[in-house]
Amino acid sequence: MKGTAKLLFCLSIILWTVCSAGAQNAAKNWLFGNNARIDFNSGSPLASAMNPPTINALEGSASISDSNGNLLFYTDGRQVWDRNNNVMPNGTGLAGHDSSTQSALIVPCDCNRYFIFTTDAQQHGYSNGLQYSLVDMSVNGGTVTLRNQPLLAPAAEKIAAVRDGSGGFWVVGHKIGTDQFIPTTLPPAIAY
Repeated sequence: MKGTAKLLFCLSIILWTVCSAGAQNAAKNWLFGNNARIDFNSGSPLASAMNPPTINALEGSASISDSNGNLLFYTDGRQVWDRNNNVMPNGTGLAGHDSSTQSALIVPCDCNRYFIFTTDAQQHGYSNGLQYSLVDMSVNGGTVTLRNQPLLAPAAEKIAAVRDGSGGFWVVGHKIGTDQFIPTTLPPAIAY
């Protein structure tokens, strides 16, 4: 295997292991598209008309639930909404793009904090690249406390994140115009 193929294979195995071991109910609610929601809490996927989301994502979106499967928040990479479909404090102006295939990825930091990774789109020239913001659920029931911290520019619309085994995370972005996948570690002061 070539270097890039080996890296992708290893990241796939690590991501599968981390996701299956640590995030049992994190993906119980999917919010996407034009006000669409699927709830997996009953064991079977159910389209839910109750409490419809306010999201209108052309392509990418992300949502996360707590350990009991209750929705915490969701995002289209530009805005962040709480479980009641209200925009979170400081939850507008994220640097994702509504046409990015993976405009947002949510990764838990600890019990109350979550990273939102965002990517820009080709239509915008990838100028914002890969960035991260931080949501703290212990502040007012959910507040974006840090926004649009740059990690890699220009970066493609694809991202992956895995735990590094010591409490932090590896985030992998693709540098535009190359065959390079760039792993980045988050600052320890943020990750703990």
